[in-house]
Amino acid sequence: MKRIATKNLHRRNTNWRFLVFLLGSVIMGGSRNSVIAQEPPQSSATIGTAPIPKPAVSGADSKKPDAHRFWDKENDWLFAGVGASRTLDYFSTLNLRRRGRQEILITNDAVDNHAAFAVIEAAGTGVSIGASYLFHRYGHHKLERWTSIVHIGLTTTGAIRNYSLKTAHFAMPAPMP
Repeated sequence: MKRIATKNLHRRNTNWRFLVFLLGSVIMGGSRNSVIAQEPPQSSATIGTAPIPKPAVSGADSKKPDAHRFWDKENDWLFAGVGASRTLDYFSTLNLRRRGRQEILITNDAVDNHAAFAVIEAAGTGVSIGASYLFHRYGHHKLERWTSIVHIGLTTTGAIRNYSLKTAHFAMPAPMP
């Protein structure tokens, strides 16, 4: 019995390590130019000359050409997709528990408390939108979109896995003679 509990604990720790690694990869995966700590070397023609001041730019022209509003149509659809995939995950996990299977990412007690599990799923959607906003705020617009795309893909894959697992059939003890 102790070996089974240790194996489940190891499996849970491995899953958390993978999720932390994945989140770190998404956060640190910015463009290469944003990670460089030094400026590129100046050419010999510009060394020793005074920098030319740039004219003031009005607020409307200061935005990058690839900048967009956070709540644009594409993000609306992506966030709706995140919400839909989290809803699919909610129902697939409840179905998994009804069929006698064990949840591997969170405790079974959290899943069996339907209200708490719904809050956990809604919080997951909120965290995804919040991460997308942070990427948007700091100019990482590709990562802003990819956060939702990856979230939709992983959550939908998990839901498909939940529905694909076979129902657990427990062996009945033999009757005593």
